[in-house]
Amino acid sequence: MVKRSIILNTDSYKASHYLQYPQGTTHISSYIEARGGKFKQAVFFGLQMFIKEYLSKPITHDDVDEAKLIITAHGLPFNEDGWRHIVDVHQGYLPIEIQAIPEGTVIPVLNAMVQVTNTDPKCAWLTSYVETALLRAVWYPTSVATVSWHCRQVIARYMTDTCDSLDGIDFKLHDFGARGATTEEAAAIGGAAHLVNFMGTDTVSAVVAARQYYNAEMAGFSIPASEHSTITAWGRDNEAQAYANMLDQFSGEGKLVAVVSDSYDLWHAIDNIWGDELKERVENTGGTLVVRPDSGEPVAIVTETIERLMAKFGHTVNNKGYRVLPSCIRVIQGDGISQQTIEAILEAMKQTGLSADNIAFGMGGELLQKVNRDTLKFAMKASAVTIDGTMHDVYKDPITDSGKRSKKGILAVIKDDNGNFQTIRQQDLGERQNLLQTVFKNGELIREVSFEDVRENTSINAY
Repeated sequence: MVKRSIILNTDSYKASHYLQYPQGTTHISSYIEARGGKFKQAVFFGLQMFIKEYLSKPITHDDVDEAKLIITAHGLPFNEDGWRHIVDVHQGYLPIEIQAIPEGTVIPVLNAMVQVTNTDPKCAWLTSYVETALLRAVWYPTSVATVSWHCRQVIARYMTDTCDSLDGIDFKLHDFGARGATTEEAAAIGGAAHLVNFMGTDTVSAVVAARQYYNAEMAGFSIPASEHSTITAWGRDNEAQAYANMLDQFSGEGKLVAVVSDSYDLWHAIDNIWGDELKERVENTGGTLVVRPDSGEPVAIVTETIERLMAKFGHTVNNKGYRVLPSCIRVIQGDGISQQTIEAILEAMKQTGLSADNIAFGMGGELLQKVNRDTLKFAMKASAVTIDGTMHDVYKDPITDSGKRSKKGILAVIKDDNGNFQTIRQQDLGERQNLLQTVFKNGELIREVSFEDVRENTSINAY
């Protein structure tokens, strides 16, 4: 495991930047924003995890010694005086101030989410030095939370159309992504980001992260569920016994159990085992069997699975006129799930008169892995610099790409009279509330949020 020293948690070229700023530079202010990409709104999340893990622990002279050895051998100059100054004068805590909008805020892209500046005039170089670690700490969980939030909007829309209520929406999208994540840390961070919007997860690291960094006693839940090995270990001739064992072990009043049912022949499993041999047991458990098809084309498989289950178990018609399986049986689709396939499945179900109540989804790689910095076009850019006591605007405006034009000055984020977010210059703030609030300063977490705070902010600020 790589040692978590903030000195080495950076891009190589950052090591030489302390020599590149104009003489007399005492302060640099930078900001982070999503510049566009796949979505028009983003759910800001994850900064507190980074602050607690990386910025709340002081660096030492031993860290400086190690960094000096590595950076110089790497072929770059090393700012030894600057780092030893931080250890000697600031007890190893970074002399920076980080402002941010409240975590969980749903905000249109092209607005500042984070603003950072140095608090020691001898450390102006530090603002940009932390870009690599800070930007990564923001873009990844925010992107996952955003994907998850947009999936929730799709599901909510179809539930509004085809269900009597939105009851159960918190468990409509389950995180299946742990094994496909790049690292355990990615699974924890991304998994926690998903839990901002939903309460279903199989990523244990996610609930640990929410507990450790946001004081969540328990942010997500799961149920007993089979995998193919626990079914196929019984052998093909004993498939029914494998299913019966799942009911014996886990079913009961008010309980849910999920059983993967495509190990051999999904239609045989539905028609002859669940719908015939074990039908009365399923109906009389007092709980709910969740059948999981796990192969094939998702839209076709889901609709046929539900139709076959209805042929065996019956259905009711809700107040919206859509068919619903009895409460003893439901379906979860966890193969090939993305925002697009969720919408396609729910649309196909709607067109055939099937309520969204019948289905839940599990999402893996599309949730935790198939995002990158360009999903929302994240960037951190300097916007103001103080040289010889005078503050100047700093910005880029490349003629070859207007989408990379950056903001100028010290920034503030407000809600206007119509409730719309705007990023403005701080000097134009007046009496309006600045949503960029100080969350970290000189080694101290100033404003701590709970996981419930984050969820509430998402709900309040949602469109």
